[in-house]
Amino acid sequence: MNNLSREAQGYIYALMAFGFWGLIPIYFKLIASVSPAEILAHRIIWSVVLLFGMILFSRQFGAFTLLIRDLHKIKYLVLTALLVSINWLVFIWAVSHNMIAESSLGYYINPLVNFALGIIFFKDRPSFWQKVAIGLAFGAIVYQVVTLGSIPVISLALAFSFGFYGMIRKQINLPAMNGLYIETLILLPLALLYFSYLVATDQNAFVFPPNGVSWLLLLAGIITVLPLLWFNAAATRISLIHIGFFQYISPTVSFLLAIFVYDEVLLPEKLTTFVLIWIALAIFSIDGYMKKRASKEG
Repeated sequence: MNNLSREAQGYIYALMAFGFWGLIPIYFKLIASVSPAEILAHRIIWSVVLLFGMILFSRQFGAFTLLIRDLHKIKYLVLTALLVSINWLVFIWAVSHNMIAESSLGYYINPLVNFALGIIFFKDRPSFWQKVAIGLAFGAIVYQVVTLGSIPVISLALAFSFGFYGMIRKQINLPAMNGLYIETLILLPLALLYFSYLVATDQNAFVFPPNGVSWLLLLAGIITVLPLLWFNAAATRISLIHIGFFQYISPTVSFLLAIFVYDEVLLPEKLTTFVLIWIALAIFSIDGYMKKRASKEG
């Protein structure tokens, strides 16, 4: 990859990161026999172990020490830790309950939620077409409520938990690896306490010496951290507008897995919801690209 231009490297890292996130339901399907709460606990525990080793190896421990003394940022990281744990738990639960398509809808909605949060909290001024896109997304949700009589709770929980998470993390402006390490470190006592309870009540799926499921649970840290490193590598090499286009790879791959690999049923009404969201995203993305292009030419 060293022979490629920096921009080409960025595209490859973005493709790897979002492609990996799109395929991650396969991993959670393999451990579907484990309760979502235990999977979450292992995701936290092994992420802490892996990130600690990576911070030491990359000699970022000094920066981490300075960070943990900054109580202003730490209190926000407590909130982002809660948000990311909710996001992870909802996603794991959705995959284990054959709702991968529903979860992918959440990540399609997420960019529009991000923009709506910008309007509400930071007084961003939307263009006409951005208003149309947000209106279409809202209409899609209303359509599903009216036709199916159900609110897409999983989709909205994923979209809003990740939206608020990203908004707060952007405001405190921390390196992704150090930030995630502190978030998982904050969650670690609860994860260890819950796992201890499972062991004490003989409900733990993770055993020693490890069996097949235990080895898969040990991979939870790598599954969490590896795509994040690829994403960071991409973000430092290509513009955010390009990152924005790549982010649709993840829910698209998950959606295709849900329909063609795991045979999830997609009702016509639900498909209409997806189509409306896709149209909204197309309008939103094209408008953003045109505005970016116009600003460069100006």
